[in-house]
Amino acid sequence: MKKVLKDDFTTEETWRIFRIMAEFVEGFEVLSKIGPAVSIFGSARLKPTNQYYKLAVETAKLLVKEGYAIISGAGPGIMEAANKGAKAAKGQSVGLNIEVPSEQRPNSYVDILLDFHYFFVRKVMFVRYAKAFVIFPGGYGTHDELFESLNLIETLKIPKFPVVLVGAKYWKGLFDHLKNSVIKEGCLKKEELAIMKVVDTPQQVVEEIKKFYHK
Repeated sequence: MKKVLKDDFTTEETWRIFRIMAEFVEGFEVLSKIGPAVSIFGSARLKPTNQYYKLAVETAKLLVKEGYAIISGAGPGIMEAANKGAKAAKGQSVGLNIEVPSEQRPNSYVDILLDFHYFFVRKVMFVRYAKAFVIFPGGYGTHDELFESLNLIETLKIPKFPVVLVGAKYWKGLFDHLKNSVIKEGCLKKEELAIMKVVDTPQQVVEEIKKFYHK
């Protein structure tokens, strides 16, 4: 049995707030200096030979040329591809790493690294400093970030910004579900589906973002 010392205040639940505050403060201080950025999401499991990995590299390169810093989750797969493209284009390559039991190691293309213990603090950073979200194929984590952003936009908690999904074939099932079940049952308005745009190429990603801000 672990013995807890009487004066060890760090074991008390209420003291977690200071660690949370520290993560927010560091995140705000570092990311407020990078300028306009785009957050790129996608599976950590996709290899460099995967088509979406290659598309993510090219997308990041084009976005850097448009003046954006690139923010990723700092890990492998699509996150690595995003940082790789940013670095190749000599842009700001930012990684927001998360402490998980499987120990996610930051990829070697990250130049500005922040480590987070709390997912919710990390998610605030992705949204707070992004001018757009670009979503590549991914699993639970990717879908979590996607729907978090859609919910915040829908409820007017944050200003509307481009949410661009890459890979029409991959995302077709999701859109079919939203159209045929969610909207049909009245759980979502048809116009709310328009928050998302689906494209297939890096050039189209840039076009959607430019079109949004041109308006």
